[in-house]
Amino acid sequence: MGILNVTPDSFSDGGKNSTLDLALAAAERMIEDGVDIIDIGGESTRPGALAVSLEEELARVIPPIKELSASFEIPLSVDTRKADVARAALAAGATIINDVSGFSDEMLMLLAESGAPAVLMHSLWDPQVMQEKVQESTYHDVITDILQWTQQRITHAEELGVNKSQLILDPGIGFGKLAQHNLEIIRRGAELKAAGLPLLIGASRKNFIGEITYQAPADRLGGSLGVAAYVQTYADIVRVHDVRETVDLLSVIKAIENS
Repeated sequence: MGILNVTPDSFSDGGKNSTLDLALAAAERMIEDGVDIIDIGGESTRPGALAVSLEEELARVIPPIKELSASFEIPLSVDTRKADVARAALAAGATIINDVSGFSDEMLMLLAESGAPAVLMHSLWDPQVMQEKVQESTYHDVITDILQWTQQRITHAEELGVNKSQLILDPGIGFGKLAQHNLEIIRRGAELKAAGLPLLIGASRKNFIGEITYQAPADRLGGSLGVAAYVQTYADIVRVHDVRETVDLLSVIKAIENS
């Protein structure tokens, strides 16, 4: 899954794809590089980020979704917390909803109505405050806690008419987690398959990598590839900024395993 941020303030590439032409060019490069899904987001969810209005988010994400869905067959995901944005994105040609909030009831009703696949991401707080609230003691055992939360959300989703087969689990690396929580999730990620859902891992360029490597977000390719190499044994989807390099990495690992 390649990340296409059409925002001016994303943590590592804010403004880089903030016009339609730039966004389309970036998406075309990802397709050439072998991406399987493009995830388009119009609202930054970096720590401390402020929400944007419905109108602004729609203006950012709908034009590239329309253009890309008309020109390419690549599946498009919309990264949004707003059910109205998700509804408009599906109508414009997106096929997947990626909601970092864990789904409002309004979003769940849209999922039940549309039957669209959707990413259920673990997060206990809004991005604006999540890193201020998290403490070392927030989780008794981060894997067990995520699994319990996931089962509760699945049960509630099914009560509102969502089919479990629509859901994909994202453990929310970097969302209300300290570095030790993120590393524990990556190390023990295979245990999350107990939820019975496909697993998405999104760690590309995140702050915990910078804490280890002392690199700025744009210079965290090596650390991001380290995570991708580790999780490829159990992750179904890897969400990344650097598509070509990650595709090359995974292709070499696959070739070694098949040799």
